[in-house]
Amino acid sequence: MTGSVEDAHPTAGRLTALLIDASTEAISAAGGHAGGVYLRSRTPGLLRLAVLSGLPGPLFRPWWRLHADRPFPVADAYRLGVQVVLPNATETMRRYPQFAAGLPFQFGSLYVPVVGGSTTYGVLTVLRPAVTDAAEVLAEHDRVVRLAQELGAALRGLEVANPDQVAWDGEPVCLRPPTASTSLGRAGRFTWDPETAAITLDEDLHTLLGMPPSEFPGTVEAFAEAVAPTDAHRILATLRDTAVGRPPALPLYLRAEDGALRLLDLWNAYEPPASPAVRGVVVAPGPGPTADSAADLLPDGVFCVDRLGLVVYANPRAAQLLGRPRAELVGRDLWESVPWLRRPDFEDHLRAALLTPDPVHFHLVRPSAGESETGPPAQGAGSPRSARDAEPPQSTQDAVPPRSAQNTNPPQSAQNTRPEPSAQDADSAQRPYEGDWLALSVHPGPDRLTCTVRPASRVKDSPEGQENAELSETGMSALAPLYRPIALAIALTEAGTARQVSAVVMRELLPAFGGRRLAIYLLQERHLHLEWETGFPKGFLTPFDGVDLSTHLPGVETLTTGRPLFFDSMEQLTAAYPGIPLDATEGARAFLPLIASGRAVGSCILGFDRPRSFSTEERTVLTALAGLIAHAMEKAQRYESETALARGLQQALLPRRLAAHPQLETTGRYLPGTAGMEVGGDWYDVVESGDGLALVIGDVQGHGVQAAATMGQLRSAVRAFALGDRPPDEVMSSTNHLLTDLDPGLFASCCYIRLDPATGVARAARAGHPPPLLRSPDGRTRVLDLPGGVVLGVDPRARYPVTELQMEPGAILALYTDGLVERPGSDIDEGITALRVALAKAGAPAARPGGRFLAGVADKLTATARHALDRPDDIALLLATRRTAPPPGPN
Repeated sequence: MTGSVEDAHPTAGRLTALLIDASTEAISAAGGHAGGVYLRSRTPGLLRLAVLSGLPGPLFRPWWRLHADRPFPVADAYRLGVQVVLPNATETMRRYPQFAAGLPFQFGSLYVPVVGGSTTYGVLTVLRPAVTDAAEVLAEHDRVVRLAQELGAALRGLEVANPDQVAWDGEPVCLRPPTASTSLGRAGRFTWDPETAAITLDEDLHTLLGMPPSEFPGTVEAFAEAVAPTDAHRILATLRDTAVGRPPALPLYLRAEDGALRLLDLWNAYEPPASPAVRGVVVAPGPGPTADSAADLLPDGVFCVDRLGLVVYANPRAAQLLGRPRAELVGRDLWESVPWLRRPDFEDHLRAALLTPDPVHFHLVRPSAGESETGPPAQGAGSPRSARDAEPPQSTQDAVPPRSAQNTNPPQSAQNTRPEPSAQDADSAQRPYEGDWLALSVHPGPDRLTCTVRPASRVKDSPEGQENAELSETGMSALAPLYRPIALAIALTEAGTARQVSAVVMRELLPAFGGRRLAIYLLQERHLHLEWETGFPKGFLTPFDGVDLSTHLPGVETLTTGRPLFFDSMEQLTAAYPGIPLDATEGARAFLPLIASGRAVGSCILGFDRPRSFSTEERTVLTALAGLIAHAMEKAQRYESETALARGLQQALLPRRLAAHPQLETTGRYLPGTAGMEVGGDWYDVVESGDGLALVIGDVQGHGVQAAATMGQLRSAVRAFALGDRPPDEVMSSTNHLLTDLDPGLFASCCYIRLDPATGVARAARAGHPPPLLRSPDGRTRVLDLPGGVVLGVDPRARYPVTELQMEPGAILALYTDGLVERPGSDIDEGITALRVALAKAGAPAARPGGRFLAGVADKLTATARHALDRPDDIALLLATRRTAPPPGPN
């Protein structure tokens, strides 16, 4: 075979097949109505939706890609390796408010990490009906966990053979969920191997065709004749096209020998080491045609869409009210056939119907004929790939437009089976309901959504109708859930720095309004400085960085006047500001003032690729959001100033240099935490103590300036006691008394080791601190389980026993704080074991006298923490190693 997609990327075809099978089985196992698989991408920290089953891809485009550090259940399952069970919307809102704000509907969900060996590849997800308690879905959850484990093992084997292939960098494959209804008629499956020409039918298909296995010749020609004698040649041609990677975008509509309707759906399958095969299903619809004929006579409009958004039926009245002939509705994507339905309020109602079992009722204004031909651009317009486009794209470019799941020009079979335009269809073009209100109801089903539509001009006379009649100039319902602004507001509360605020605005605000460019300027000493930019040509905004407030520019004047500026086109912008440099010849711009409680903070610029008008509602929402952004920016600037002050205090309290000895090498590391707005109280020190050195490490409870100040007091106290050459137990007891007398409301842990570098004798005392590690010269590393007392500052009468140790030349002693070994959801003993293993692998000190070795070891032990995006606590590490005594000199 030549030209097959699987021939070019066999592993890609196998990967897609594994993901499709896993998501399909998971939906069935959990009693769900939709689901999919998120897979890691080649961009670090970015997850991509690889397979989506049971939901239209374009409708859920905002969730196609997800950063692993986002406060979403998928991200937690992937990053933390935990299973997340959300039984209902209440629990979802409690645990993941930002996710719930985006999908504020009553449904439950399961998220299970897909792990193979020690690698997490992605997350298997299932959306299902809501239940009262998570205990009600334990059995379903266990089945999904087993499926995730099987998928992880399969992906692990796939990665061993092709290390670079188990990743996803394109749009998702969208497929229909397992059929839950038997009213669609009978169905049977088959597999055809193009190389051997062997075709295998399951028992259901033998029954459907009325051909027992003993009477079936076993050839593909006999199969085609049995399915549809008059269309056998088309079946054979489509099978051959599918075998070389060109499956039909829609099922073939065929007629059996008795004239009964039959549907044939085909796709590729790849099961190494076998060659690419063709799989298919033949469906004999049940009473559907009769029901369709009855619905054709109803006075109200009725149309049905499947769970991928494909219109599978429309009666003449629906075609009339929607302003499209039936031939342009049936067999097409809903947003393709009725472009004016690409509107946020309709899409949000449709999401509700897809995710919840309850009917959804709402009202829309049908636009005029000119507007309905184009319709507003979809949010994230574009369709996902068909499930039969078998491989994940290899490109890492996000800007590649997704291929449609349905071809604009469907196969001849689909065209021939669409209803011919009727007299009513023609009449719809002559008597369009331009500008009329339409009342729509969407009734969810397991396999399709049934929608009714009727004129709603009389509905406005009722109280409910008056409520629904409050619309903006664009026709968007004022009661439509504005989930994007809500998500932005929630996300802004979690942003701590100006960069984080800017990233949230880019992630939440731009997709909500279809923007492509963003620039944020902050005010400093009457000048606007560029804080964030995305989408603009490189270097274009550089001349505007640091502009004075007297400059005649829209980004400046929106701040000085406090009024937002909207320009529907670049022509409007140049007319208002002649000579202003432009980054594009067409588009639209919005300049928003960032003002918090009357204080000027900066300005925000939104850019759009095409000309567009800003409705009154959009202007109002954008202005309100600018206020939220301004408050978040002001809070972030205050946080950064306070944090810089606290970090400066903390760094000033840490030792600038460590006491040295010819026979002892020491090194220390400190890493601040990334979580929250405050600094921690970890510290380390090396102090001269008589003829030896004191090695000290400690951790003050809590975070903030008070913790840092308490740390400074303790460090000074320990240092003073050590310089007096007191025994370790006296040093700890005296420090404990001091902290108790100071009564700062904080306690502290500490480990104190007094070491004689000449003899290697060490005497240690511990106050509630993690145990030190000792690596022998031969590489054996053990935990020093020192008896100790309670933490400092709790019991003034506490005693701290002393343990004597022997440290050989070449041995490495490691003291650390809990931030290096403790992670949420895992036991601290596991972290200590991991650190012990890492220290054992670090190697032995350099043999040459005076060589510096420990710096490299310290960097290795802290490498993972140093590069972690989420470091909930600060970290201190102190290493020491004995050197061999230098030979005596000639004198």
